[in-house]
Amino acid sequence: MLLNLDAGERDDETPELYRLFDLLNVACGGHAGDDVSMARVARCAADPRPRIGAHPSYPDRDHFGRRSLAIAPAALEDSVRAQCARLAAIAGRVGHVKPHGALYHDAARDPALAHAVLAGAIAALGASITVIGPPTGALADAARALGLPYLREGFADRRMRPDGNLVPRSEPDALITDPAEAVAQARALVGQVDTICIHADTPGALDIARALVG
Repeated sequence: MLLNLDAGERDDETPELYRLFDLLNVACGGHAGDDVSMARVARCAADPRPRIGAHPSYPDRDHFGRRSLAIAPAALEDSVRAQCARLAAIAGRVGHVKPHGALYHDAARDPALAHAVLAGAIAALGASITVIGPPTGALADAARALGLPYLREGFADRRMRPDGNLVPRSEPDALITDPAEAVAQARALVGQVDTICIHADTPGALDIARALVG
């Protein structure tokens, strides 16, 4: 089971955390991240593990990409392309893409947004990228229609509803911060997903990651 980390969103992230993961999804300017943070994460991925990927979002730094925006698909495509290209210019090889926040959920529901995300990523990173996203939905369908490898994702540090959607962060107890509970949730997802995510900004993320790989 591959482990992936949403990274480059905080200044206090530690390289020790990065090195516990197979895949790093790097914030590339839409919701967080800048040239300095992207370079910092990329320096920790100089060997084959971890691998660098783009983590684009709606262009919405004020709300950390956590609200849906009314944006035309063409404009979204341009924004995703620019974000991914910015990361590639700093990090070099960028092998996968995973939308962030509200865009992650919206692209899973809306085929037009899903195609815009992938078109922008392909324009910046090439047609051999891997896509990370929810197990089912429009993003998965669009990736497969384009012949792109797709990794079904589950979460160790977020509570999920019976339909597979994440409990919104605005609701109480949305985060899982106990390492043992996070490990239990990850184990329950084995066979249903291809990769497990932790967020670098989850309190105790390093302890959770150590428990997962321990």
